[in-house]
Amino acid sequence: MRPNEVEQVVYPDDCDAFGHLNQAAFLRIFERARWDVLAEGPGMDVFTRTDAWPAVRKTVIDYLAPAFVGELLRIQHSVVHFGKTSFTMRQIARRTGDDTLIATAEFVFVCVDRQGRPVPVPVEVADFFQARPRGEPMDRMSVNGVQLAVEQRGSGTGPPVLFIHGFPLDRTVWKHQLDSLTGFHRIAPDLRGSGKSDAPDLGYSMSIYAEDLVGILDALGISRVVLCGLSLGGYIGFEFLRRYRERVRGLILVDTRPEADSVEGRKAREGLIARIREQGSIAAAEAMLPRFFTPQVSSEIIEQVRTAILRTPVAGLVGALAAMRDRPDSTSLLPTLTGIPTLVLVGAEDMITPPSISQAMAAAIPGARLMEIPGAGHLPCVEQPVPTTRAILKFLQGLAT
Repeated sequence: MRPNEVEQVVYPDDCDAFGHLNQAAFLRIFERARWDVLAEGPGMDVFTRTDAWPAVRKTVIDYLAPAFVGELLRIQHSVVHFGKTSFTMRQIARRTGDDTLIATAEFVFVCVDRQGRPVPVPVEVADFFQARPRGEPMDRMSVNGVQLAVEQRGSGTGPPVLFIHGFPLDRTVWKHQLDSLTGFHRIAPDLRGSGKSDAPDLGYSMSIYAEDLVGILDALGISRVVLCGLSLGGYIGFEFLRRYRERVRGLILVDTRPEADSVEGRKAREGLIARIREQGSIAAAEAMLPRFFTPQVSSEIIEQVRTAILRTPVAGLVGALAAMRDRPDSTSLLPTLTGIPTLVLVGAEDMITPPSISQAMAAAIPGARLMEIPGAGHLPCVEQPVPTTRAILKFLQGLAT
């Protein structure tokens, strides 16, 4: 097993009359697992030794699959937020036999002394669970019942930037921007169903994507960000604005559009869904690659993007297509974005969202700036990374002043 993992047996007294693991018993199993992990590390007496008892302030559990008498559960532990007197622990339960995700839980603890006054979290606990301060990489986070891969870079004094990738891609399309935008805290998740994130069979919509992003920000202790959304990422950005406008410091819209799908567009999505279900991710690659780039693009870039598409699970591809097909129209939202600094970027040779769409979108957003990236199609962040990064950096520097 990995560090900070323990196994727990489902006992008969944990179950109901039908042999199913009782929901309430999960609290007991998760607690047993926490103490077993501490016993392997700093010791079960670490809190009494330091006179800092962990009092539970908040508990959230997502029950995802049944477990039964006699089964063995593998419980993973991670501290995802570490404050002065509090910490947030995530626990993930998987069945050892088939690696099925059974449940995820998040516990917020506040350390108190014998008089109930908040005291610092014991250093031994933070060190053992490798609690990381904001700005260092995090591999996976449990949000809304799924585990999401989240890449972080840097810190800096500028506003944090949340990069939202497009379909059918993952966070690797932002590699140049993540590598180059030093001085800013860069956050790039794989959306649910993409990259290294979980790909459930159900649970895809613009609202769910937006809630996932808020869950990530909450876990990282970040209140406001610059949203940078590419294509599908822009659609998600619009939904995020509808729900959490107060958390948006700035907006970067890359090769996206505000309109909902037309009747023809919805039929095209449904046709691609059917092909993907029959043929797998290769159908998505064949449909999208010819439309992504200019004729001058290198074969290396094409293969890089093809690889990202082919590793995307079918459930994630189908879920994203359905979410795009059913997304609301955001045209009426644009004139209301007064006070939110906005940059609209578009590849000058984009066939999917031509520059005319971005021009109209920028004109509708009060104070928005438009920039076309020469020699780029639908993915300027990949095909022309240097001018794309330069444009984003100039925008971010304007926000930081």
